Amino acid sequence: MYEPKTKETDHSVIEFIEQVDSPKKREDAYRLLEIFEETSGFEAKMWGPSIIGFGTYHYRYDSGHEGDAPYVGFSPRKAKISLYFAPGDEQRANLLQNFGKHTAGKGCVYINKVADIDTEVLRQLILESITFLKQTYPDQS
Repeated sequence: MYEPKTKETDHSVIEFIEQVDSPKKREDAYRLLEIFEETSGFEAKMWGPSIIGFGTYHYRYDSGHEGDAPYVGFSPRKAKISLYFAPGDEQRANLLQNFGKHTAGKGCVYINKVADIDTEVLRQLILESITFLKQTYPDQS
């Protein structure tokens, strides 16, 4: 049976952020922590060794694969900061046009630093992702 690698843990978010090597990236992580908690309404939790996630939903695919994941999250990685949102749709694509300097993958958006982005658009991306996932996976307890 498939076992997801990224699971919620009870490790300390603050201890994780304090271990980030770059002082600037650490400062950005604290700023993102504030924005994500305030906007999502969820307390930050560690997911696996390096993802700070907010909220939880349970997904189940037609293939039978299922698991739990955070609605949104971020990780202050060495190269770039990874921001995790629901997979892209037209609304997300439109928001990203005004987001600032970034690159995007299917479920990730990568930034160098918070100063490069519009934090109001970030807040909209967070809310859009949570709304999308709650509609897609409505049976949450």
